[in-house]
Amino acid sequence: MSRYNAPFEIHVHGQVPLRADVNYEQIQEALKPLWKYAGARSLAAAAASAYEEEPGIRFETADHLLDMCWTVPGDEDFKQALDEMCMSLNELSERGAAIEVSFYDAEFDEDDEEPPEDEESRDDFVMLFVGPNPAAIMQVQRDLLVQDVIHTMERHFDASELSGVVAEIDKLFTQRFDALTNSLDLGKPSRGPGSGGGSHGGGGGRRPRHLH
Repeated sequence: MSRYNAPFEIHVHGQVPLRADVNYEQIQEALKPLWKYAGARSLAAAAASAYEEEPGIRFETADHLLDMCWTVPGDEDFKQALDEMCMSLNELSERGAAIEVSFYDAEFDEDDEEPPEDEESRDDFVMLFVGPNPAAIMQVQRDLLVQDVIHTMERHFDASELSGVVAEIDKLFTQRFDALTNSLDLGKPSRGPGSGGGSHGGGGGRRPRHLH
């Protein structure tokens, strides 16, 4: 699949704890939507990132961890591959995990000295959640939201004053869990500022790449 003129550079970043019995073949099958999208015939052939400084896609056997810091050229249709990947990773995961996906506009150059006034980046950002069950997924969403809210409010309040805020967040997630335990929407991409990650939603300028 030729993507030399792809409108986006897509960066996938996250760590997914896997069950101890999961093997490489199962991971390769779960990530098939990604490596097929990249035009490869196997996970090993697509595991390297488009950027040498990024470690790509790795299976840490000692820690039973799927580690992804991987960039591939692509288009909006990549989101379908992400959806399929998440459904497969749910079955292999040991605990809940978040996966960040950034879409960088390949034609937008923020280093231009005088960019056109009407030129705006088409950058996008998607937060994915995977886990062995709805409770594990919602726990990750809850933890990210609490982290973001506390980080913001500690600018104005002492941490000891925020226990009530955390309790209200927990109440909201309890209500959502009761309503959505069997929802097929769990594990699918959450987009925009209203996602489980709070400030992890889109907007706010270009996001820096995760370099290791």
